[in-house]
Amino acid sequence: MLKHLMVFSVFILSTLSASQSISLKVLCSDNNATACYEHGLPMVTGENAKVQDIKEEGLSYIRKACTLGEDRACDIMGDNYYKNTNYGAAIPYLEKSCARGIKSACEAMGTIYRDGHDVRPDDVKSRVFYEKACELKSGDACFNVAIIYRGGFGVEKNRTKEKEYYKKGCDVGLKAGCDRFVELDNEDKGIETGIWTTIKSWFQ
Repeated sequence: MLKHLMVFSVFILSTLSASQSISLKVLCSDNNATACYEHGLPMVTGENAKVQDIKEEGLSYIRKACTLGEDRACDIMGDNYYKNTNYGAAIPYLEKSCARGIKSACEAMGTIYRDGHDVRPDDVKSRVFYEKACELKSGDACFNVAIIYRGGFGVEKNRTKEKEYYKKGCDVGLKAGCDRFVELDNEDKGIETGIWTTIKSWFQ
């Protein structure tokens, strides 16, 4: 009896899901942006995203939703183009997503300008985007800003700023940021650290 109930429940859920999908598809055909987004989203996430035909169909709905003004769909479009290394197509979406506070989009834009992906490399623009991503609590972005100040890429070298951004990376959970901050802070305090300190301790 329990087995039959479980089978019936699965059948009901599948039927409801299919019915909802049809409803969303109809609403999308009437230019309902949210419906287009919600209909396309399951096709571009999870296991479905691994099946190219399903993903492409889903992206067609996501693209339409973005065109109709659904910001969440535009975020997906930018992320998809970026991951497929279609940087030129990704940039307009990523810039708008970053402006709305999407951390991954800001970080992606920083990398695009740092490495010159379909744009002229620009250390200043790269830093601006990485700083924004750092403000949004991306540890990797904070670390990248620290490297920029360490190397003087588009700015004057600044050890204080370098330490500041390692600390920010540390504060959001990036171990590498913690390690570098402690190392520099100990150097500034005259405390020896690293491999030579370990070697010296062997002979004490």
